[in-house]
Amino acid sequence: MKDAFGAPQSLLVLGGTSEIGLATARRLIARRTRTVWLAGRPSPALTAAADSLRALGADVHTVPFDALDTESHEERLGKIFTEGDIDMVLLAFGVPGDQARDESDPVAAVRVAQTNYTGAVSAGLVCAGALQAQGHGSLVVLSSVAGERARRADFIYGSSKAGLDAFAQGLGDALHGTGVHVMVVRPGFVRSRRTAGLAEGPLPTTPEAVASAIELGLRRRSETVWVPGALRMVMAAVRHAPRPLFRRLPV
Repeated sequence: MKDAFGAPQSLLVLGGTSEIGLATARRLIARRTRTVWLAGRPSPALTAAADSLRALGADVHTVPFDALDTESHEERLGKIFTEGDIDMVLLAFGVPGDQARDESDPVAAVRVAQTNYTGAVSAGLVCAGALQAQGHGSLVVLSSVAGERARRADFIYGSSKAGLDAFAQGLGDALHGTGVHVMVVRPGFVRSRRTAGLAEGPLPTTPEAVASAIELGLRRRSETVWVPGALRMVMAAVRHAPRPLFRRLPV
């Protein structure tokens, strides 16, 4: 259960090597979170991530998780909840793909869609059901401003995030009144290892800034969080721009 200050005592990160996920875990550990589960593909990076959080004083566990192996989600993620209540689930996995390659390689494009959308739907429903069964908890879903409107530069990735965003909003409505809180987080361009070398979008942010916004959103019981907040107005204008104009915008 959350403590008297509203901080989650236990955290499950789906995408255990995610820079945003780990930044959020570090921030919450500093605020009294004591148990962390990192779900991801077994790798030296996952082991190192777990060790780094243990060094901060948390009780950290790892569990094998593959977004594409949807048939295993119920068993593997369900087992985590049998070990004790989970106060917060952070759905932080996803792949950016390579737009130029993926347009000419349908198999690669489908892999992006299956990871970012199908895998998230499966894992999200499993965790939502477990949270509802325990009667409390937050499901935080990392979406993206890329899902607000498809851009020529990344419409395969953007369309997968648009689907995820719509799913998470609907799930939040379905769980309203059950004690389970669903929060959709829409970061802009995040400076990270994954985006190194890529052209930055407007109003870039960092994993640490996203983690701070997640913590604030949890305290406020927000349903949607933009990072940075100014992107809300920017994307409102972009969303309604006529298509001939939108095609010429440097976004």
